Amino acid sequence: MTDVCEVGGIRLAYRVSGGPDAPPVVLLHALGESGADWDAVAADLAGTYRVYALDLRGHGASGRPGRYSVELMRDDLWALLDGLGIDRVTLVGHSLGGMVACLAAQDRPERVVRLVLEDPPPLLPADPPRPAPAEPDGPVDFDWAVVTDLMPQRNLPDPAWWDGLTRITAPALVVAGGPDSHLPQEQIAALAARIPHGRLVTIPAGHLIHAVRPAEFIAVVRDFLGES
Repeated sequence: MTDVCEVGGIRLAYRVSGGPDAPPVVLLHALGESGADWDAVAADLAGTYRVYALDLRGHGASGRPGRYSVELMRDDLWALLDGLGIDRVTLVGHSLGGMVACLAAQDRPERVVRLVLEDPPPLLPADPPRPAPAEPDGPVDFDWAVVTDLMPQRNLPDPAWWDGLTRITAPALVVAGGPDSHLPQEQIAALAARIPHGRLVTIPAGHLIHAVRPAEFIAVVRDFLGES
């Protein structure tokens, strides 16, 4: 089921599944994706949790205001949770969604129960910087301005983001994609080590772990969330 909430002048769409009284889990997708990317994961977790798969601003059925940053996406997340009356939450983020989850967990650590980061950008300067890809000739399913606005933040993150990892109080699981990922795995390991209660697991599936090896990804997440 897809719901919509108007927060801070922007429409935010999200898919919701699971029992209304179950512990809440929010799934945050990668750049260019939508909440639908999590369908297989959400279907499994919904047996135990109330699962919200958010379309980040500029993606899916959410609004396209033309202004994009990781901080704005973090603020959208908190505004949505406030609107839904959700105080404490588990966050699961892939790639860009992992950056959003990291900023949320260090911004309001008392509200994050657990944190799962799937092959996240490591919040360190890219060396060498990644060039912005050319806009495709045909239509895309998201606002291309997201790419142009966020690429500078990906290449040269605010140093406060790295420093802020030490403020995260939630237990954190960082799931790295191994050598086939385009992201520097040694930096992802350093990110996991910097979070006070962080630990690293590698599933050698490349960047799209939950899509390439969904059963393994779900198994390690469920184990981390306290289930056998």
